Amino acid sequence: MSGGLELPPGDEGHEGHEGGSVDAPPGAVSLARPLEIGAELDWGADAWTEVRTRARRAGRAYIWLNLVEQRLRAVVAAVLRPVYEPVHGDEWVIAAAGPAGQEWVQRAVAVREVSRRKGYLLDPADDNIVSFLTLPQLRELMVQHWPCFEPYFDDRREVELALDELEVARNIVSRNRALSETVLAQAERASARLLDILGSGIGTRSSGRLPIDAVEDLVGDRYADVVGVHADRVRLQRQLPAEDLFGGARRLDAVGIGLNLLVQNYSGRRLVRLAESGCRIRLLFLNPASSAVRRREREIGLKKGEMSRSIEMNILHMRRVRARLRDPGAFEIQVFDETPRFTAYLVDGDGPDGLAVVQTYLRRSRGMESPVLVLRGGGREVVRQTAGREGSDGEAGLFETYREEFESEWADSRPVS
Repeated sequence: MSGGLELPPGDEGHEGHEGGSVDAPPGAVSLARPLEIGAELDWGADAWTEVRTRARRAGRAYIWLNLVEQRLRAVVAAVLRPVYEPVHGDEWVIAAAGPAGQEWVQRAVAVREVSRRKGYLLDPADDNIVSFLTLPQLRELMVQHWPCFEPYFDDRREVELALDELEVARNIVSRNRALSETVLAQAERASARLLDILGSGIGTRSSGRLPIDAVEDLVGDRYADVVGVHADRVRLQRQLPAEDLFGGARRLDAVGIGLNLLVQNYSGRRLVRLAESGCRIRLLFLNPASSAVRRREREIGLKKGEMSRSIEMNILHMRRVRARLRDPGAFEIQVFDETPRFTAYLVDGDGPDGLAVVQTYLRRSRGMESPVLVLRGGGREVVRQTAGREGSDGEAGLFETYREEFESEWADSRPVS
């Protein structure tokens, strides 16, 4: 009598079955063949698209969560180690956890010991209990010892609320489940807020116009200084309205056919206030009387003279703005006669916090319909920081390219009286 479990055979008539008998030793377990299971292992295009979408969202969330966790570990260690280490030595984390945290801190100790034995601790800096604490455990240490942290942080409730928001995303990412766009956006906002509270230094190069996020800060050098790509100007303005792009600028240089993004979306009163606050403005329009305007009109199907009149109206509007200024010399208007190749708005291009919006001209598309690049300035600073990094060639980004192109066109253009 066999002690094994014998499963019933598959359907009769399959290859290897004769009259319901199977040529197998007694006690053997017969395995169903793929055709008998009926499982479909292939993924179609829709399934792969869904998986890649999930992976992209989870990847963004993971970067934020990783930064928050590392920063919180550093903060907890900096504040609590001087309190407990003099008495408890290397076991200061166990002492800080206290009786209420014995279960999770002992679990962290056990995981560290397994990592040691299996050779997972490749960096000696990670050979400590703090490196094996999770975000909820670090939060517990912080809340439990809040009097120690209070001198450094104003609002305990704000810290706890941000960590509560992150817990949802952390739970989803750690289990490879689907992360919705809403939860991802919530996690990114909470992470940025928490890193700001904890003093991360992220965003120090940002003027607030378009804040530097964690993903850009880590991998932005892979894409020169391109920080945004939009299918058209409408999508750009949803993320970066004209008020945010131009408001508070110290310097504004713009070149294009009619500069509609500025002229039609930023009021004359605001431009006057901007110039009176000390902003230096240089606007370079395509000459409405040039042959290039007539060629462009034919390209995009406009009536003869329609684009010329539009450019003239924009120039007249900017002249009226200039006439209201105490120092008209700070608001310069010029025209060029060459074939227009792109439109560009460079804000604070002479500083590390500059931002540029660039569109190339397509043969059959108006400016509103053309793809948009958003470029981060400060390329020289970024190059210095990445010099010596593997894969870094030390070259400046696109911002500097378009800034030099503007200066070249400005030198060859003519002033508007």
